[in-house]
Amino acid sequence: MKAVIFSSEVFPFAKTGGLADVTGALPLGLEEVGLEVKVFMPLYKNIKPQAINEEFGVSKIGKNIEVIFIRNDDYYLRDYLYNTPSGDYPDNLERFSFFCRKSLEVLKKIEFQPQILHCNDWQTALIPLYLEVLKNNEPFFRNSKTLLTIHNLAYQGIFPLDKFKLLNLPQDYQEVLEIYSQLNFLKAGIVKADWVNTVSPTYSQEIQAKEYGCGLENILRENNFKLSGILNAIDYNVWDPSKDNHIYFKYSPESLEKKIKNKLSFQKDFSLKVDKGVFLLGMVSRLAEQKGIDILSEALPELLSNYQVVILGTGEERYHQQLSSLAENFPQSFSLHLKFDESLAHKIYASVDAFLMPSRFEPCGLSQMISFKYATIPIVRAIGGLKDTVIDYSQDKEKGCGFVFYEYDSSSLIEAIDRAFKLFSQDRKSWQNIQKRISSLDFSWSKTAKDYLNLYNSLVASD
Repeated sequence: MKAVIFSSEVFPFAKTGGLADVTGALPLGLEEVGLEVKVFMPLYKNIKPQAINEEFGVSKIGKNIEVIFIRNDDYYLRDYLYNTPSGDYPDNLERFSFFCRKSLEVLKKIEFQPQILHCNDWQTALIPLYLEVLKNNEPFFRNSKTLLTIHNLAYQGIFPLDKFKLLNLPQDYQEVLEIYSQLNFLKAGIVKADWVNTVSPTYSQEIQAKEYGCGLENILRENNFKLSGILNAIDYNVWDPSKDNHIYFKYSPESLEKKIKNKLSFQKDFSLKVDKGVFLLGMVSRLAEQKGIDILSEALPELLSNYQVVILGTGEERYHQQLSSLAENFPQSFSLHLKFDESLAHKIYASVDAFLMPSRFEPCGLSQMISFKYATIPIVRAIGGLKDTVIDYSQDKEKGCGFVFYEYDSSSLIEAIDRAFKLFSQDRKSWQNIQKRISSLDFSWSKTAKDYLNLYNSLVASD
């Protein structure tokens, strides 16, 4: 089977968030299960393809996967992918509609005839529309099926209605794109794709309700006959404490005493009180309301009086200010890092006792999966992919792999952390049993790639 993955960002070539990690790792997993895969993305500034012509560049990843970079220097040779610090690029409609159209042109030019066109998020959501137009008089794509993966429904590609004329689509497609008197790329993709999936089963259900539907809940309910969820995964070549060069001491489930040595080294390096008995909590995240930073900020004064906390990430300025003020007031119990630092992220996963994910909504979440591998017990809200992956130890002693709370408020978060600390401080054997259990859980791309292969097969067989 031949498949093409379209994405506005792909690791290691360009990345602003988790989308790039997924679209960089999934092709490798699909190649391992026997697919012939190509990846399409824009040719951004600082990408150096192995070969290039006027229309596109090419590099190879995996064994034999071509990454094809669509070229338009006016659109893509910029300092940022989607926006400057002052706001979105005003021509994003033109930039990404061009990418969708040109990708299909290039596929035909290189004579790669895919059964599956796998689109990701709003930036590639017009491909099913352009494909439908082409299929009417173009036999090349007649047997191609489209899949649209929604990584975060909050980002939809919304533009003024009067820009429709720039899309090079027949006039009757304006109705497909229109909602709330605006053009909406994601809405159009949901309507026209052969199948739609989210990055966790629970999220695919949640977004059909008003609370999490971001204005598209009615469209999603109307199309739920072709909607499902597949969990994301993590790359164990990157996230594995037994071979992680970023951390102080490598360790495995058989040598968890070295995890304690990581904790003590971390406390010393970052001026926290050095004491293995102090409960050390970590968070690596965008500092935004989606991630629960508002309820965590409310809870921190109480938490920092009893525990140690380390936070790494950047986000909204108001949270930067709140957290910075707390860091000044609690220098021995709060280590704050308002930046992105890959090496420090690895150290945090390896060193902390528990990992905080108090999300308001969470399409999938990868940090809980990374935490598992590092024998770091997650404390999460039961939402989206967190609900699919973290079983509450308080409810199930045999399979429990973390501590879960339900209400979105600071008191519920504090209660879950206190529950975790009680086990940590009073029943070390049970705590260590959870650590051993979670560090052997499998959230690898080989498993997720098989789930996507099954979905691809069902789409191809659906004629």
